[in-house]
Amino acid sequence: MIQIEQVTYSYQQTPVLNNVTLTESEPIISAMWGRNGAGKTTLMSLLAGHNRPDAGTIQVMGQDPYNNLAAQENLCYIQENHPLGRNWTINDMVRFGQYFHPQWDQAFAEQLIDRFELPVKKKIVKFSKGMKTAAQMILGLASNARVTILDEPTNGLDAEKRKYFYNALLETYEDNPRLILISSHHIEEIQPLCESLIVLQAGKVLLNQPMEEMREKGVLLTGGIDDINRVTADVEVIESSQMGSTMRVMIDEPYCKVWKDIAHAQGLSIEKATLQDYLINRTRNQEGVKR
Repeated sequence: MIQIEQVTYSYQQTPVLNNVTLTESEPIISAMWGRNGAGKTTLMSLLAGHNRPDAGTIQVMGQDPYNNLAAQENLCYIQENHPLGRNWTINDMVRFGQYFHPQWDQAFAEQLIDRFELPVKKKIVKFSKGMKTAAQMILGLASNARVTILDEPTNGLDAEKRKYFYNALLETYEDNPRLILISSHHIEEIQPLCESLIVLQAGKVLLNQPMEEMREKGVLLTGGIDDINRVTADVEVIESSQMGSTMRVMIDEPYCKVWKDIAHAQGLSIEKATLQDYLINRTRNQEGVKR
């Protein structure tokens, strides 16, 4: 569905992406995570055909998306602050959505307008931040585009409205499986929805793995300094802190029976790290941390 081969891109001579290769061949909901400046938005913009890579190739449904109207029929890219007509109402937005997306689901769009309680006569430019975000997500979900790209789709939504969005996302995916790529800092909230996770770091793909495997990454061990050092001698420590004679570390290992048995045998406390904490530490400059 998408194929990115050795893509490099710079912005005003500053490298943003460096030899990125990424392939998704089947319908899937995939999360994209990275620290600010990792290149997430740039990569999505290139996929959407808004810019052309300096080097490498991008294919969406077998076509180069840049300056290609035929390819755009298979694409819907909703930016964090998506540009919409200044005089548009929500009804205008869904009317124009039908023109650009051949698989547009009008009934679903109207259902979501009601669900998010959006005023149909008020101009979108006068909406609150949360209401604007909801409008953008309606455009993305109702597009039914074969490749749907959502950049920070829940920013500005309260907890209830985020739940509405997650339910709507699963509903539309089940009715019309396609590639849905979601960039979000709310990784703990979206990870139950996603089948894979792409992690960018410094303009490169650091990880691209099934979410089921990523959920198990990150083991927290607490105990005496000597005991911790002994059991972690041959593994990667990605976080370490010490208080008196007690040490707490996070290791880049799966939370599994093997490590539970090791911890029990050595009298150590063991916990599963959150996915968010694991990713923060996995992408941190590890200088000074034992590897």
